[in-house]
Amino acid sequence: MDLSNLTNTPGARHRQKRVGRGCGSGMGKTSTRGHKGQNARKGHKQKLGFEGGQMPLVRRLPKRGFNNARFRVEALAVNVATLEKLFNAGDEITIETLAAKGLSDNKRPRVKILATGELTKKFTVKVPCSAAAKAKIEAAGGTVA
Repeated sequence: MDLSNLTNTPGARHRQKRVGRGCGSGMGKTSTRGHKGQNARKGHKQKLGFEGGQMPLVRRLPKRGFNNARFRVEALAVNVATLEKLFNAGDEITIETLAAKGLSDNKRPRVKILATGELTKKFTVKVPCSAAAKAKIEAAGGTVA
């Protein structure tokens, strides 16, 4: 097999519909647009969800529920394994020390320590932690303030 005998699968490509090419083509005169009306006009494009003036479905259905997306503040997740790798035993871990190591930034000032990974070093943590992370830090001899 080489480039000279590559072909499309039968039915994979369709011929372009050529409208407005005379009566004999079957698509002359009105060019498949029907007679008069909104859809027959040139440059016509309806808004998404437009139903010809009828009240759109989106507006007919009642609004329900609450979405907190606009107000949600996401915390940056930092795992215990990352602390093990970047900090020395006995270090105090605050938002400032995490930022100094490049783990947090001004865009997301909230940080939360999560429990993924193993911990052998002893830290003093002054950042919010998950319950499992707190247990791991205290099991290693550290403290969570």
